[in-house]
Amino acid sequence: MNIKEINCKTTLMPSKLPEADYCINPYTGCLHKCVYCYACFMKRFTNHSENWGEFLDVKVNAANILNEELVKKSKRKGSILLGSVTDVYQPAEKKFQMTRKILEVLAKYDFPVSILTKSELVVRDINLLKKIPDCEVGLTITSLDDRISKIFEPGASVPVKRLDALTILKNSGLKTYAFVGPILPGLTDLKLIIPALQGKIDFIMFESLNYGKFNSDNINQAYNEAGVNIPVFRDIDWSEIESEARELSQIYKITVKGFYKH
Repeated sequence: MNIKEINCKTTLMPSKLPEADYCINPYTGCLHKCVYCYACFMKRFTNHSENWGEFLDVKVNAANILNEELVKKSKRKGSILLGSVTDVYQPAEKKFQMTRKILEVLAKYDFPVSILTKSELVVRDINLLKKIPDCEVGLTITSLDDRISKIFEPGASVPVKRLDALTILKNSGLKTYAFVGPILPGLTDLKLIIPALQGKIDFIMFESLNYGKFNSDNINQAYNEAGVNIPVFRDIDWSEIESEARELSQIYKITVKGFYKH
């Protein structure tokens, strides 16, 4: 595992995602090693020869740069997503605390903040998150089966720990959400996941699996390891899956904020 400390030139970057104006990624790389990860394209912007998930660049000056950017007021007000191409609470955050330092800066400014993670570590920062007036925290859930989770997301918290984190965050008074995605055909059981989220979240989002040349080999291998036949992904009826997701969410009185398809 190659972990390297680096300096960055900017922290607050324009976002291409529909839910955020800006994004902050205090790390390049992610040690959760999710086999379906779309962010592996980021490797080409580094000098690393290792596979995605085997290296991590820690932007040790990110919080200082962010503070400078916000002090200068060079950025118009807008919503900020923490972690668009990394997980800001991946295991290295325990040591480096880059996300916590960034939250300390953001708490001084009036920017809406959204966090999406697969880690229970996020509860560590509840005291800081509550200082941000407009803040929401989401946990990604792809399966409630620990075995499936360990195959597809080997470095992330097990599903029950993510559910526990949502409960703790919700009980603290924070706005919470679940991101059910990517949906893994034949493995993601919406009939189990959605009821388990009732009372823990303010809204839910869904995403189809982004299956392509960049991750198809890893996904196929993971399906084989799980002992499940590899689906013919081009034949998946995502509209049918979306209908099921929306119907179940309605039954359990959970607001659906979006279903994103690739």
